[in-house]
Amino acid sequence: MRKGSRAFSCLCFSVVAVVILGLINGINGESPYRFFTWRVTYGHISPLGIRQQVIMINGQFPGPEIDCVTNDNLIISVENHLSEPFLLSWNGLQNRRNSWEDGMPGTNCPIPPRKNFTYVLQVKDQIGSFFYFPSLGLHKAAGGFGAIRIYSRPRIPVPFPPPAGDFTILAGDWLMLDRGHSLPSPDGLLINGRGWNGHSFTVDEGKTYRFRISNVGISTSINFRIQGHELKLVETEGSHTLQTTYNSLDIHLGQSYSVLITANQAPKDYYIVVSSRFTSPVLTTTAVLHYSNSRRWVSGSPPIGPTAQIDWSVHQARSIRRNLTASGPRPNPQGSYHYGMVQVQRTIVLANSAPFINMRQRYAVNSVSYRQPDTPLKLADYFNISGVYSSGSMPSNPTWVPAYLQTAVLQADYRSFVEIVFQNWEESVQSWHIDGYAFFVVGSTVQVYPKSRTAMYMSLHCFASMQVYPKSWTAIYMSLDNVGMWNVRSENWARQYLGQQFYMKVYTSSNSWRDELPIPKNTLLCGRARGHHSRPL
Repeated sequence: MRKGSRAFSCLCFSVVAVVILGLINGINGESPYRFFTWRVTYGHISPLGIRQQVIMINGQFPGPEIDCVTNDNLIISVENHLSEPFLLSWNGLQNRRNSWEDGMPGTNCPIPPRKNFTYVLQVKDQIGSFFYFPSLGLHKAAGGFGAIRIYSRPRIPVPFPPPAGDFTILAGDWLMLDRGHSLPSPDGLLINGRGWNGHSFTVDEGKTYRFRISNVGISTSINFRIQGHELKLVETEGSHTLQTTYNSLDIHLGQSYSVLITANQAPKDYYIVVSSRFTSPVLTTTAVLHYSNSRRWVSGSPPIGPTAQIDWSVHQARSIRRNLTASGPRPNPQGSYHYGMVQVQRTIVLANSAPFINMRQRYAVNSVSYRQPDTPLKLADYFNISGVYSSGSMPSNPTWVPAYLQTAVLQADYRSFVEIVFQNWEESVQSWHIDGYAFFVVGSTVQVYPKSRTAMYMSLHCFASMQVYPKSWTAIYMSLDNVGMWNVRSENWARQYLGQQFYMKVYTSSNSWRDELPIPKNTLLCGRARGHHSRPL
């Protein structure tokens, strides 16, 4: 039985129904199915020496890893044993034609306590390193996240030899929420749910290994390094990169990088270090790179990394390039679609701000601070429920009016090609994510966004999340080829929670299943959608 299938026996009574559901929803029946049953519970850990409550999946923190291959179908049954609603989202999975399964509050009703919901996903035309996380409220600050690894199909060439091993590192800031604060400053950093030297990765001398590193934190950029070893970057969130070598890598909120490490040093143990960026004080935690023939445990101080140097991080970000000659999930090269030759049909400028509204701290985009509706936008759209949101309620340029609360939706046309510019007026690094899409970062400059910005654009590289440096702008190109209702958000979770997000409705008048899959029959209904019948069109 293939890895990830151990829960098959628990689902045997419903496999036929689920498979039929998948076929009805247009999922490729010729691609393999992988079945998972996840039980979401509270648990207690002490990663920083103090016992605290976290969210676990199948008793694990972090949760189980999803290993799959391009185009695999994932059937994930989630049982909510918490005392409150719960919802999972998939950071970086594009969910082609299927925002019904995106797992954000604007697209899905949460899973009620003591209930379950089955996600039916297909990792269509994707490869690379991603992660899942709880999307409701502040659950992301309490755990419930895990890694997703999508391997290339056997006949698709990968631009580096098969590594001797494939390791995952989920790193990020960690808060002691049990102390009663809403969102305090981070208390520390964790690597795979553990504190200082809490995790070890064993390697054989002379062999090369792949490390997939994701920043699953909620407020802090991190720097990753391995004592005495170079990092060869090979992939960023589903795109192969030019294989540039670094001593350390900045990984911003929501981002995932893959690097190759060759165990070519003296056989002993070495520090794996994660430290915070642009913070005071600098937080640090470590794991251990253990040579299998080592007789010496790590000792001394771990190597020091960059701290508050913005210019250093900007220079590194500009050095990352997509490998346009490598194959992606298909045999054709990643650069076969010539983005630089496509005419931009619309420019959208998004400026973040941190206003007070009704004497309370909020965060906004183009003066709009997102207000959660009582009904998911996707359901309101499908059932024609009025009063939940208005199309076009998200301005496509800064308005410079006083900030206000609004259930904001940006209307966009299917198959158009857009330029989106993120303008950061603040003194802190911002991180942004767009569900349902990968995009090409074409420009990032430490200055106010200029009208002549295209003259400053650089070679293309591809991400699902991107950072915007202080007093800077970052521009992306994106083909709107995925119909649906998609969340655009700050990856700083306090900012997201307090309004720095909106939804982008990519619209087509067609009702063809070729453009968007129909509503799943098992769709949960809540708010004003209760009492409706979730029948496919």
